Amino acid sequence: MKFVDRIEEQKRLHKCLHEAEGTSLSVIYGRRRLGKSTLIKRVFNDDDVYFMADNSESGQQRRLFAKLIAVKFEGFDKVEYSDWESLFLQVNYRTTDRFCICMDEFPLLVKSDRTLPSILQKLIDSKQLRYNIVLCGSSQQMMQGLVLDAAEPLYGRADNIIKLTPIHIRFLQEILQTDALQTVEEYAVWGGVPRYWELREKETSMEDAVRYNIVNVNGTLYEEPTRLFMDDFQQTTLSSTLLSLIGNGVNKISEIAAKIGKPATELSRPLQKLISLGFVEREIPFGESPRSSKRGVYRIADPFMCFFYRYVVPNRSLIALGRVNVVEQLIARTMNEYVASRWEILCRNAVSGNVVDGTMWNVAGRWWGSVSKDKSVELDVVAESLDRKKILIGECKWTEPDYAERLFADLKARTEGCPLIKGKEVVYCLFLKYPPKDGMTSNVFLPENVVSDCF
Repeated sequence: MKFVDRIEEQKRLHKCLHEAEGTSLSVIYGRRRLGKSTLIKRVFNDDDVYFMADNSESGQQRRLFAKLIAVKFEGFDKVEYSDWESLFLQVNYRTTDRFCICMDEFPLLVKSDRTLPSILQKLIDSKQLRYNIVLCGSSQQMMQGLVLDAAEPLYGRADNIIKLTPIHIRFLQEILQTDALQTVEEYAVWGGVPRYWELREKETSMEDAVRYNIVNVNGTLYEEPTRLFMDDFQQTTLSSTLLSLIGNGVNKISEIAAKIGKPATELSRPLQKLISLGFVEREIPFGESPRSSKRGVYRIADPFMCFFYRYVVPNRSLIALGRVNVVEQLIARTMNEYVASRWEILCRNAVSGNVVDGTMWNVAGRWWGSVSKDKSVELDVVAESLDRKKILIGECKWTEPDYAERLFADLKARTEGCPLIKGKEVVYCLFLKYPPKDGMTSNVFLPENVVSDCF
């Protein structure tokens, strides 16, 4: 699969490693499969050193590291290094020209030797290092702690901190060469994770890729959530249970607590951790304060994880028995409904910080609530203009072609009396799977608009 996106990250890393004066410390982290190692290798030169740590004990890690350095400095591995400080100092002694050293999966090195961050701090503070250091890791919690926690030795030492996030949907279209509608469906399964795109690209269709990689006990991604959780959780059972419930419609903390049989107060921390790691999102009605709102609901943030916990986890027994066709029929029967929920999120993301109908809009959200004593309303897309004079109200449909005029009339009727529109100029929009039957185009947006962020 060709390398796409990461333009800004490449520029920042290249500037820090190859253009800035003096030596530097760069930190790159993010969940597995996002292409951290690939990004680093693209920026590294041939004379730079890339070391991938493993689970072996500290002495063995140093021996492996020394063997790698020996490719650059002959005989470097002939010495047994008793600690990391002596090894790094010897590299410094042998160096004449500045180069870069990457220690990938850095948390594994720290796990085997807790003094390593303090040693690096000492070397960095000495201002005597002649090489750049890049630390990379998939344990988001540990990597964040190492550089963002004021109590940690490396706090404030990093010249460059990059947290990799999933790639935008438009690049998936570039990879798969699909039309915008198909791209939305593909993204609802694979999300923005390059490794998943790579696996998908090897198969002739999305259905084949799902069958081979996900709904198969031997599939590459069949145990993927467990592997992801192992980077940041000592116990994965609760995390998996929470995602399983949320992915199947149990979205309020009181409902989740009742299902698990624990007080809601005991779930706040594990849910917050899942949020900080990017697996879960807490959604509140548009306009309410995240701190004070009591109406928050939880949803799975990552499309792949959402797909997995909706279709794989509840059907593991069938998959284990080889009844994959039954699961595939279920997916086919409910796929439109599933994609519709992800389509709403894509539409909100596309509107956020974008120009729609000639107006720049702030971050979009969803709103639900009562507009009268006997009338409750849910609005798929709500955003306020930057000058706060206008409000955008949007309806998302992932259904067969319909009449836009009818949908607009229904949307306007449903929002009558809504407190959000009081004193605002309202811009109504439709986000549709197919062009409307009546040919209306004004403020009607299709997958090609959402995928390309072009309205």
